[in-house]
Amino acid sequence: MKTPAEGYEDFSCEIVVIGGGGSGLAAAVAAAEKGKRVLVAEKRRNLGGDTAMAGGFFAAESPALKRLRNESSKAELIKKALSYAHWKTDPMIVRAFINKSGDTAEWLVNMGIKFADISQFIPTQGPRIFHLPRGLGIGVVKVLAKRCQDLGVQILRGVAIKKILIDDDGETIGVMAVSNDKDFRIHAKSVIVAAGGYAGNKQLLRQHYPYYTETLHAVGLPLTGDGLIMATEAGAATEGLGTLLLRGPYFRGALDVVTVAMEPNTIWVNKRGERFVDETSGFTWPEAANALNRQPEKVSFTLFDEEIKRGFIERGLIKGYANKPPLTKLTKLEKKLEIEAAKGGIKISYSLEQIARWIGAIPKVLINTVSEYNLSCERGYDDLLLKDGSFLVPLRKPPYYAIKCHQGFLGTIGGIKINHHMEVLNQEGDSIPGLFAAGAGTGGWESDTYCLELSGSAFGFALNSGRIAGENAADYVS
Repeated sequence: MKTPAEGYEDFSCEIVVIGGGGSGLAAAVAAAEKGKRVLVAEKRRNLGGDTAMAGGFFAAESPALKRLRNESSKAELIKKALSYAHWKTDPMIVRAFINKSGDTAEWLVNMGIKFADISQFIPTQGPRIFHLPRGLGIGVVKVLAKRCQDLGVQILRGVAIKKILIDDDGETIGVMAVSNDKDFRIHAKSVIVAAGGYAGNKQLLRQHYPYYTETLHAVGLPLTGDGLIMATEAGAATEGLGTLLLRGPYFRGALDVVTVAMEPNTIWVNKRGERFVDETSGFTWPEAANALNRQPEKVSFTLFDEEIKRGFIERGLIKGYANKPPLTKLTKLEKKLEIEAAKGGIKISYSLEQIARWIGAIPKVLINTVSEYNLSCERGYDDLLLKDGSFLVPLRKPPYYAIKCHQGFLGTIGGIKINHHMEVLNQEGDSIPGLFAAGAGTGGWESDTYCLELSGSAFGFALNSGRIAGENAADYVS
């Protein structure tokens, strides 16, 4: 197979997949397992997309869960997902995803994926449906890529797709691609769009996200929405634009400080120096981000004292984040705080009055906020925001620390309108023959607030929607 440096002539296959992330690779494997000739075009040099940074994924009634005698049912989880979304999602898409998920978990096991402690319980989830693959997301990417290789799937890296081709009869007939400034055509009977979202496209974010600020920070890859743009140019309708997988409050800096900023035994205040949310909402960070979006300038500050800081260093984290799970001891936290303070993102002071001035609050307001909070800690009951008493820890021992936080998000959700077969729909609600889509760049499967009660849904939907799209594209070309 030719490399991008050698240039390309036109290619021909049965199914072309746009994007080599989790959903794209799953689609390619599923279609190739049905005997179809598949080509994957990945714009970046590396495969994986946002899936490469993912942790665990959602699956219901998987064999692994059944071995643990998990009593959760697909039917109950479908109802839970629809209820959490207040029926803003497409029930047929949600049903297709969840019903497929357990089998997909076993599909990965059969490829060599092993799970870490599957009984691990995330506080926001119920029941236990979180599957943590060994090697995490990048491990799954490597296994899917190896399976593609074994099945003869062609993978072109560093190749950008710039147009989906539709003939005069409205049927999909391939794509136009570019590599090293050379255009070429990939002939295909079906196209699967799995190019991810538009987290790196500020124009689309400004246009569609109602709470946009210039400090809004994408934690995931800065994807530019190529799949969305091409699909709409090909006649696709849209759904769910402006939905973000929010993470908040978010500090842009050292991971130790990012993690501490979301710990539940701290105090979160706005620019007025007032508490605005139960700090244990950090366990359900999309909901914490909703609360942040209501605050002045959409900025918050995480406060704690020397005693709480020593706890993070000597006893470890409570909630944790990313590769720093609960009980991880942040032995380098003191140095990290000093470095970030020198950069201006943190204020360290023996005076709450100085902290208030740095925040921009009236000193008396912040001092009263901390005093009232300390009284709540003494009596073990937070009558203001009803925070769980086990996380009420007073701020009494200076120096005090304030971490400035902004909006953060892992990526965008929604865009291309699909049905439960992952077929792309046009403005009239009809499917565009031969055009499918999967993953985060599609709409209808998640509402405006990501559901952490079904933790791992984004990763899970990427795998399952990709697999469904691949199978149905294979059936279509047959």
